[in-house]
Amino acid sequence: MITVEQVQTLYGLDVYDRDGDKIGHVGQVWDDGTSGRPTWASVKTGLFGLNESLVPLQDADVRDDRLIVPFQKGTVKDAPNVDADHDEPLSSEDVERLYEYYGIDWREHYRAYQAGATAAGDGYRGSRTDYDESRTDYSESRADYSGARGGHGDSDAMTRSEERLNAGTEREEVGRARLRKYVVTEQQQVQVPVEREEVRLEREPITGHNRQAAYSGPDLTESEHEVTLHADRPVVNTETVPVERVRLGKETITDEETVSSEVRKERIEADLPGERGRRTVD
Repeated sequence: MITVEQVQTLYGLDVYDRDGDKIGHVGQVWDDGTSGRPTWASVKTGLFGLNESLVPLQDADVRDDRLIVPFQKGTVKDAPNVDADHDEPLSSEDVERLYEYYGIDWREHYRAYQAGATAAGDGYRGSRTDYDESRTDYSESRADYSGARGGHGDSDAMTRSEERLNAGTEREEVGRARLRKYVVTEQQQVQVPVEREEVRLEREPITGHNRQAAYSGPDLTESEHEVTLHADRPVVNTETVPVERVRLGKETITDEETVSSEVRKERIEADLPGERGRRTVD
């Protein structure tokens, strides 16, 4: 349960559902207008926190700097649309719709919530409402809310708020790279030195050096003499050898991109005595 002392710590806390999924962060907080106990909180959702959904705090808890609510993420994001951008309290119609949506018996807590004022706002005067079913007349009530910073509401002060852009990044998959190896056939030419033998006819005159061999045979005969010739023949074969290694590497490149969105802010106009026209406070 959220206590009165925890009100100041709720603003900006990340909100998680009962399954541990992040929903958004706390925008505004409403109390019950009497004891100051926080009762409702707006949860800013979306990429820039532009959407707000209201969630009851009666069964919520703060753990590890997180606001844990007993609902699922989709339930909170689909809650009835209630304007949480101003400093006015929740109307009885808003509270009734929210109670019905979250399945809470709103009759039990109606008188406290009827007097609720936003944690950023001034004193609030409740509206008269008759609830016929229980035959109980809930009359007009008044509550002055102690602000989130510990100060009491002032009837001569007004809070001015504005939206600011909170830009971040999210990582997404933009592509995949892979290595694939396949075989191609190509023609190569290499120069191979080869040798061959050729027949050459040589004649030599009869001299004293070869006379004995020349006259050693018969005078007239028929004969043959055979010579075997040799030649080199190119032989081609292949072998597989590693030539290099290829791998995929990743590097992170940091760029800057400009994002823009519309934001709203409040201006206050003052009509001052002794001055012509209105003075605007930005």
